[in-house]
Amino acid sequence: KVVYKDLTMSDGDYDYLIKFLALGDSGVGKTSILYQYTDGKFNSRFITTVGIDFREKRVVYRSNGPDGISGRGQRIHLQLWDTAGQERFRSLTTAFFRDAMGFLLLFDLTNEQSFLNVRNWISQLQMHAYCENPDIVLCGNKSDMEDQRMVKEEEAKELAEKYGIPYFETSAVNGTNVSKAVETLLDLIMKRMERCVDKSWIPEGVVRSNGHSSTEQLHEEKDKGKCGC
Repeated sequence: KVVYKDLTMSDGDYDYLIKFLALGDSGVGKTSILYQYTDGKFNSRFITTVGIDFREKRVVYRSNGPDGISGRGQRIHLQLWDTAGQERFRSLTTAFFRDAMGFLLLFDLTNEQSFLNVRNWISQLQMHAYCENPDIVLCGNKSDMEDQRMVKEEEAKELAEKYGIPYFETSAVNGTNVSKAVETLLDLIMKRMERCVDKSWIPEGVVRSNGHSSTEQLHEEKDKGKCGC
């Protein structure tokens, strides 16, 4: 079980700075999904994202150990990066791939082409992210527009299973599965960090605990072995 609890942004101390990237074609709802997650609201007036932007949220992450006892809460500062979906911004977007630890990959349930392009986005991630098997959560957005649906849930689940990634049908309008998708991605990242002996894949600045920078901590923890990418 994983417990999440919101913290105020004014709380200046945190254990981990985690960067997520929202990806997908233009118009699939990346900005709206992130706004719904951080502010709990739907803004219908968003204009197309130009370049890249980000939103932030603080949460406490708690995972149960093998004995079922919950460990100490880790204070997480989440940075959720919002990328432009248009092709002309692709080189700018891919430049941010390596710094992100997890990816929310969105398509529009009412737009079949955005679903067909999911494979291209995953190929881009496999090429440019921190490893060939990065942590991704696939989201079929606009589930509130059921009457205009063009992508069957079974098709999307089948694709997600092929790549071994979780799938959620989300709505930025009513908030369905938005928090669940982000929390699932955070859980994957935290488990990967616990599992990996070689921490060199973790970008600098992620760990901030007891006044140590991530580099100092990671040098202390580093040992032979490879990340289970």
